[in-house]
Amino acid sequence: MSIFDRLKNTAQQAVTSAVQSVGNKRETFTFTSLPESLAEMQSLPEASLDTPFKTAALTVLALCAYAADKNIGTEMLNWLRGPRPLNGSDISFINDRFCDDKTYLPFTYFVGSTPDNNYTPSQPYKIVIESNHVSAEEQGYMKLFIPCGGADSPRPIKLRQRGSDGKWFLWEQYLLTGVRTPKAADPWA
Repeated sequence: MSIFDRLKNTAQQAVTSAVQSVGNKRETFTFTSLPESLAEMQSLPEASLDTPFKTAALTVLALCAYAADKNIGTEMLNWLRGPRPLNGSDISFINDRFCDDKTYLPFTYFVGSTPDNNYTPSQPYKIVIESNHVSAEEQGYMKLFIPCGGADSPRPIKLRQRGSDGKWFLWEQYLLTGVRTPKAADPWA
């Protein structure tokens, strides 16, 4: 085996090891209450943003805040996005998802939320964040998945790591997509 083949094998083993260390990981975050301001969110231990899992969990909380108050939710999301705040089309997209009284959408990601209980989460509020074999495929990014009480498969969220301090920021979220209709709004229930 040539020196280049050995280097190539060593590099490949390092990448495989790094991906396996993320692997099929699952973290659960518990909140006694939902933050009602950016300052409250920033006071949470997860606000260190030192793992992509923490940033993903806080994104769900920010979307819940957005459903209640667009200005507060926008502040939270902009903070979670770091140097890349929401633009007009991002805001328009989020507003569109909440039209027709679909403010329940972000609540579908809490443990215990189901269509039968109109997506009313159990308390304390718990969010499960998962990684899998594809999560760390792109260097500097992490694609995680959040189980949803109104869908058959977890929904993806993509985070990006800032090189200067290692913090993780929201890059893309696919959390505001369609879910099963809550029982109270289902004419066939």
